[in-house]
Amino acid sequence: MEFFKIIDIQTTPDWIQENITIENLEKITETNFVMEQKGDDALIGTLWGEFDLSYDKINGGVRFALTSCPNALAWTITTSFPPERDKLIIHATINRTRKPQEFIDEVNDFLDDWEKGLSNFFKNSI
Repeated sequence: MEFFKIIDIQTTPDWIQENITIENLEKITETNFVMEQKGDDALIGTLWGEFDLSYDKINGGVRFALTSCPNALAWTITTSFPPERDKLIIHATINRTRKPQEFIDEVNDFLDDWEKGLSNFFKNSI
């Protein structure tokens, strides 16, 4: 399944890669916290429990993935590409074609937290 959030923030891939990091995770979201940093990766707490988190710089931004999650939740935060080249895009995926509505709502809540957090973090960073 795919999920999208389009945030009306104009920024650059470099800003994303410099600022949206594991070190700033708790400044950006309310529902995620770092339990142990492991180089570029971490063990984090989420609304679903504890998971290993991978972090990668990618073309246009960054990618996070809960590598120990049974749903393989991964999300990217990018700019400069469709569907909105001049906005910040959060694109999340899970490895299922169907899930109960309750779980879909939780993923949307997770993304709402990121959307709100990124908007506030960006405003406070410029």
